[in-house]
Amino acid sequence: MAKRLIWTEFAQQQKREIFEYWNNRNGSKIYSRKLNKLFDEAAEKLQTYPFSGSPANLENIRIARVKSYHLIYRVTNEDIQILIIWNTRRNPADLEKLMEDID
Repeated sequence: MAKRLIWTEFAQQQKREIFEYWNNRNGSKIYSRKLNKLFDEAAEKLQTYPFSGSPANLENIRIARVKSYHLIYRVTNEDIQILIIWNTRRNPADLEKLMEDID
């Protein structure tokens, strides 16, 4: 059974920032649209297969890879909560700090 999908406000903000970066860098929205489609497809797949992502060090937290990004999400009985979109080319120590703030 497919679970409800929730993008947290933080993940939505990160998505906007990622798209803004690529729009400015490329002078076009084409890549951002393609990337958005990939994010959406990965999230939809998680609704049906919530444990397909790699487990993280925190309980009920998993990681799905989309190109050079990680969708970090929580699995609950009712839903899939996408918490963070992480660019894997960034400093891993920054991700550790974000992960500490996850409830």
